[in-house]
Amino acid sequence: GGMASKYYQEMQDSFRNNNKSREIPAHSAKVHSVAWSCDGRRLASGSFDKTASVFVLDKDRLVKENNYRGHGDSVDQLCWHPTNPDLFVTASGDKTVRVWDVRTTKCIATVNTKGENINICWSPDGQTIAVGNKDDVVTFIDAKTHRSRAEEQFKFEVNEISWNNDNDMFFLTNGNGCINILSYPELKPIQSINAHPSNCICIKFDPTGKYFATGSADALVSLWNVEELTCVRCFSRLDWPVRTLSFSHDGKMLASASEDHFIDIAEVETGEKLWEVQCDSPTFTVAWHPKRPLLAYACDDKEGKYDSNREAGTVKLFGLPNDS
Repeated sequence: GGMASKYYQEMQDSFRNNNKSREIPAHSAKVHSVAWSCDGRRLASGSFDKTASVFVLDKDRLVKENNYRGHGDSVDQLCWHPTNPDLFVTASGDKTVRVWDVRTTKCIATVNTKGENINICWSPDGQTIAVGNKDDVVTFIDAKTHRSRAEEQFKFEVNEISWNNDNDMFFLTNGNGCINILSYPELKPIQSINAHPSNCICIKFDPTGKYFATGSADALVSLWNVEELTCVRCFSRLDWPVRTLSFSHDGKMLASASEDHFIDIAEVETGEKLWEVQCDSPTFTVAWHPKRPLLAYACDDKEGKYDSNREAGTVKLFGLPNDS
């Protein structure tokens, strides 16, 4: 690379002083998904142990607030309401979606769906929840009435799903390496982009609305311009299929992770490696805090590191002061 940007220097200096990770006991089995509330006060985690946990961020510590029980199978993914910091939703293999409120710590709604749910996202306008299942059906649920608005069966393997920030397009990554784009709410096909030679796994939009990123089985992360739907650059420092992605709050950093034993943190505008977070095992999920350079993540940890088969179920937080 050429001259490092001012931002790059600032963030490297910041991480040099704040490169500590802390482990927080969260579950009795592996953690599939972590996500921050929109105000950054809470972190939620979903686990193979059939529960969700919520933590409150107190300065630099995550303090466990509650455990949310009710699902009859693994909680594969969860997400928060885009603007209400009290509501989150979980997708489970038990063929339901559940909506939870941290103020009452109760399940507000259980929505029955057709199949085993693996992916979930909330529309930017807060009105709709989309959930994808193992049979490649995506169900659109009205967030107020908790009733199904539409159901779409796809003829390809659906991996991750997301609206664009403007809420007028719906994106799916698929098993043939494509990104399928539908108009929303009409759900008419707009475009199919051949993004990768193999399975396209995850997709994330940056907070500024300028880019989206996809991660694929060929171990590449590609960055796309939202307006032109063109590939801007690729990040190729991982060796294994890219499972999870997250943009920092300012849209300037992109974290990506896989079965590699590190999380790659790239500067979005140059593709340069800004930092890497060392891990002892594969990483399932990463999520930048919505206001600070703090990264929550969860790995396929074993108790006693390597000898035992019991999963640890910890949530990790990177970006803490070295002296903390």
